[in-house]
Amino acid sequence: MAQAEFEEIVETFEFLDDWEDRYRHVIEMGRDMPEMPEALKVPGTKVEGCASQVWLHASEGDTLEFQGDSDAMIVKGLIAILLSLYNGRTPAEAQGVDVVAELGRLNLTEHLSAQRSNGLRAMVQRIQETAAAKA
Repeated sequence: MAQAEFEEIVETFEFLDDWEDRYRHVIEMGRDMPEMPEALKVPGTKVEGCASQVWLHASEGDTLEFQGDSDAMIVKGLIAILLSLYNGRTPAEAQGVDVVAELGRLNLTEHLSAQRSNGLRAMVQRIQETAAAKA
């Protein structure tokens, strides 16, 4: 089951025929994300395995609420996509997300470089580890 915000992204991707338009949309999503406070950009929130600088911070609470940032605009957009898929879920719900199938609906991984795909996997792994720790 996908979040409503993620469903909107899927609909937008279906509407945009050209991959350049889709990339621009992903970048725009990254630009629209709330700023992550610099105080949260610490070694404990840094995601290893990404070619660019990536930070993910999970807030305390019964549901997952991540903040994220990157020094690469396309990666920041990928973070926005992941947050739309996971934020607001309980840790148990998050563990049940079939992220490969959900992201497959966007045909995104087919159009990412190997480095970006590895970084995306590292971000998903961090989210899943966080969900498991909170469960």
